[in-house]
Amino acid sequence: MSFFEEGNLTLIGSKIPHLYRNSHEQHDSYHVNSTDLTYLHFTDDFLGSHFFELPEMQAVNKVLKKSALALEIVGKTKEQVIKKLLAMNSQDPQYRLLSLLDILISLSKSEELKPLLSNSYTANVSGETHKINIIFDFILGNYTKEIYVQDIADQLNMSIAAFSRYFKKYTRKTFSDYVTEIRIGHACRLLMEDNHTISEICYQSGFDNLSNFYRHFKRLVGIIPKNYRKRFLNSHD
Repeated sequence: MSFFEEGNLTLIGSKIPHLYRNSHEQHDSYHVNSTDLTYLHFTDDFLGSHFFELPEMQAVNKVLKKSALALEIVGKTKEQVIKKLLAMNSQDPQYRLLSLLDILISLSKSEELKPLLSNSYTANVSGETHKINIIFDFILGNYTKEIYVQDIADQLNMSIAAFSRYFKKYTRKTFSDYVTEIRIGHACRLLMEDNHTISEICYQSGFDNLSNFYRHFKRLVGIIPKNYRKRFLNSHD
């Protein structure tokens, strides 16, 4: 979990749950600050079931397998791929196909690909998207205040125990740990802005006391909030 910004580019493998979402401050009824996303979706067999097993495609096949870790594309490679990706909007279908192959070949030759996940993860969420969206919408709408598992479990007509097992199955995290990560991510953004005291940020992020906030922040980020703010602000001096 991290912040996204203009120009981010990723190669995300199949069946990896992912969500890009604006903060509440960026989202209004007129969508003035909504985010535009350009994406290219393709299946691994769109050129035939064995195309990427050809000797000429070994390097590309290797990158596609690595995409199970969700690869962030950076540096000059990112700049080049973005230009090619945007140019595809005005191309005829046959040239789009060639451009896609060109992009995949470029990625296969690049060393500017950073895995976002520590281990590969896939989930069979077919038919479960509606439930998962309800859960994530509930968390993102309520993480700044006290959250009760019973409230979201009731919306899904589940017992607390059944919901906890369900959530752990599809996120590999407990409900409590996931909410804590969302809260710490929100706190990090507020610390970057330097508009609030650490005490204010603690309570605005949904924590009920400073010691609890410091403990979770140090565990997830590696440093205390004060030092995090200093490190970020110093990098912009």
